[in-house]
Amino acid sequence: MRGLVKRYGDLVAVDGIDFEVRPGACLGVLGPNGAGKTTTIEILEGLKPPDGGSVEVLGRSWNESPREIQERIGVQLQETEFQDKLTVFELLRMFRSFYLHGSDIESVVRTIGLQEKRNARVKTLSGGQKQRLSIGCALLNEPEILFLDEPTSGLDPQARRRLWEVVESFKSGGGTVVLTTHYMEEAERLADDLIILDHGRVIARGSPSAIVASLGAESVVRFALAGTDIHELAEDELNALQGVRSMRYEGATISLSVVDTPGVIAGLFDLIERRGLVLEDLHTHRATLEDVFVSLTGKQLRDD
Repeated sequence: MRGLVKRYGDLVAVDGIDFEVRPGACLGVLGPNGAGKTTTIEILEGLKPPDGGSVEVLGRSWNESPREIQERIGVQLQETEFQDKLTVFELLRMFRSFYLHGSDIESVVRTIGLQEKRNARVKTLSGGQKQRLSIGCALLNEPEILFLDEPTSGLDPQARRRLWEVVESFKSGGGTVVLTTHYMEEAERLADDLIILDHGRVIARGSPSAIVASLGAESVVRFALAGTDIHELAEDELNALQGVRSMRYEGATISLSVVDTPGVIAGLFDLIERRGLVLEDLHTHRATLEDVFVSLTGKQLRDD
């Protein structure tokens, strides 16, 4: 992708994005709602044309070689409506017929863990089983690249982890993955590289560990005050504490990114006592991808 642009009237949904995906790697695309994630991946999948910039998939362009690209990629959409009255095997057989070459259907059924549902109608499947079936359809042509748009959204933790295993199996076989997700744990587990989008632009990129390190903090201290507006403590007071790298107000709490956790906590207790305030809650945790995301965007991942 080079200089990618997509507009909807006056709205610039994708604003000059550049990135590459390494063969055999998983690229995770993160961003709050409306950041341009789905539009970006749909352009890569050939579902939408860009208004500017260029896209190459496996060295080919969608304008010149659409069928060749389709034969070599797998796509799992954010929402998929299947034919409810078909069985799992029948649906997979139908999708397999769209390609010149591909996998044995029974092996795909085993890969997605739906052996016991092989002859069940699609309408009887749970949400997690339908998501696995969706990925199964994307694997039928033995793709070199797998595009996954929020593959585990709305699933319970167990169903989510079963889908992760399918993706990890595809990667271990040398496959390349482009993944959008709302789950930080998913991004940290599956992605080798990450880009964070906001307002259609890339605001951070790198490995999960490198992006976390960019926060410049060993941990985050989060606290609340009892019966007092949290803004009673001013930014300059908190930033003046030895070891505080940055701070932000989050509703009724304050989060401090720190490099000396014991020292900051001691200084915070002293400040609160001198100001005659009462600490209501305090906890600490090691810096995470979520902390970096909020620091960069000012939003939780699911914020509108």
